[in-house]
Amino acid sequence: MDSTLEQNGAVRLSRAALSILGVLDDLANRQPRDRAGIRLRGIAALTPLVTKDGPLGALAAQELGNGCRPVRAILFDKTEAANWALGWHQDRTIVVRERHETPGFGPWTIKAGMIHVAPPADLLAGMVTMRVHLDDVPADNAPLLIAPGSHQLGRIAEAEIDRVAARCGTIACLAERGDVWLYATLILHASAAAARPARRRVLQIDFAANDLPGELEWLGLRGGDAAP
Repeated sequence: MDSTLEQNGAVRLSRAALSILGVLDDLANRQPRDRAGIRLRGIAALTPLVTKDGPLGALAAQELGNGCRPVRAILFDKTEAANWALGWHQDRTIVVRERHETPGFGPWTIKAGMIHVAPPADLLAGMVTMRVHLDDVPADNAPLLIAPGSHQLGRIAEAEIDRVAARCGTIACLAERGDVWLYATLILHASAAAARPARRRVLQIDFAANDLPGELEWLGLRGGDAAP
């Protein structure tokens, strides 16, 4: 694993997606613009980009190995009209094909018609999240904020999150169009509203290397079959 990713929990890959921006712009322009976050599934143009041999999947495979696969994708489109803020939090859920009661997994929720569940922290610790920037993100356009090193602490109690974030400090994940940020899925992160709002499109993809236990299966990004 990259030493910066291992230590801080995030690493910037400058211009790593520059060659595929045309495809990503087209994908983004086909999505509704009245929703802040759109969960992407069954989009043929995305599949070859995120498999282990694709330009984005290969970046994740460098960290997780050739067994990694994309397990969730969300397009965020922050604009002047949709200029939200999120406090410090961890991403704690995954998307599965069907609900099967499994020790250590829960609670269960439904979002955008998809089954979400909170897995054990050690499963999340084996995942990485990728953010592909389709627009520039200077300091005044709501960059992702991370608390470096917080990914090493496992699942953090809600009451302790702000204290842990303050202790770890803050890194603003500034970006230029075509940059990719990789971060440990468990890292504490936040986002302020943009001080000078401009369009800020981000394709966020979760990658995992492990199969799920028992009868649980990753839902994946394809329309009718398992994750590519």
